[in-house]
Amino acid sequence: MAAPPIKFGILGCAEIARKVSRAISLSPNSTLHAVGSRSHEKAAKFAADNGFPDSAKVYGSYEAVLDDPDVDAVYVPLPTSLHLKWAVLAAQKKKHLLLEKPVAINAREFDQIVAACESSGVQFMDGTMWMHHPRTAKMKEFLCDSSRFGDLKAVHCCFTFAAEKEFLENDIRVKPDLDALGALGDVGWYCTRSILWAADFELPKTALALRGTVKNSSGVILACSAFLQWEDGKSATFHCSFLANLTMDLTVVGTNGTLKFQDFVIPFEQDKASFSTAVKSGFTELVTGWDPKPSDHTVMTDLPQEALMVKEFSRLVGSIKYDGAKPEKKWPTLSRKTQLVLDAVKASIDKGYETVEIIS
Repeated sequence: MAAPPIKFGILGCAEIARKVSRAISLSPNSTLHAVGSRSHEKAAKFAADNGFPDSAKVYGSYEAVLDDPDVDAVYVPLPTSLHLKWAVLAAQKKKHLLLEKPVAINAREFDQIVAACESSGVQFMDGTMWMHHPRTAKMKEFLCDSSRFGDLKAVHCCFTFAAEKEFLENDIRVKPDLDALGALGDVGWYCTRSILWAADFELPKTALALRGTVKNSSGVILACSAFLQWEDGKSATFHCSFLANLTMDLTVVGTNGTLKFQDFVIPFEQDKASFSTAVKSGFTELVTGWDPKPSDHTVMTDLPQEALMVKEFSRLVGSIKYDGAKPEKKWPTLSRKTQLVLDAVKASIDKGYETVEIIS
């Protein structure tokens, strides 16, 4: 007989929480159990607008969600500056933790969150949805094929979107007291994670922010670029911005092959996603074209990537709750490495574009 679904509580009514609420409903092993906001009225409206079952609890505080004995896990989409307080408290209350990215203001704060999770024996996972799409595993097969891809040499990543005036003036991601990392912590998180993914999560040795960082009047980053380098000579660049047209490009270059895709964070369509590979590329006789040409590949999925994320997280929580398993350490490890690179890029910007060594 199938185990009962994992009961989720949600802290706050952020816009991204609408997407994750839907994902919790779509996932076969999870259910929406509670939502809490600083206003009971706001929480009730959120539950009504986002398909919560009639049995769901509505609370006028975050604490009440954490004090609900029936809540197995919490999703926390609060501003980054509040992550340390509420993530640690959730872990202390024995709630498994699905935490929105960026996971913390810096790695020092994140280490406190992980320590609380480990002390309570609860599962941690961040909200990087694209990691759970079946396309991601399929692309990794190509990167691991030495005959087709070879050795990694370079990664180039770009994630930008053109934010509206209202966003640039009022969104939490441009407020120094709420999300001080700005575009670096938001879209830059995805760039950094994709680069680390391509490099099998081997940390670069150094990070160098490139000149031209754009900040708002409060000093929050609106656009920036960086160069990462490993000891063996491979390198990566990324550009992230709230000020340019929606772009989600990732290119991974090896000695024998190249991987490319243009929607790495959010696929163009939720039920399928594509990528292209080029292997031992060359030119036609008069250099008028490519031979062989790159090939396109499409991967179908029954569930959108955010629901697959919830499904995997709930599977891990269920294994702990019902089978006595230990928390999977892979996910906090990946989060910490991503945070370390962000910290180094931020330090490089703050030091006037000096090269910063990344120390784990």
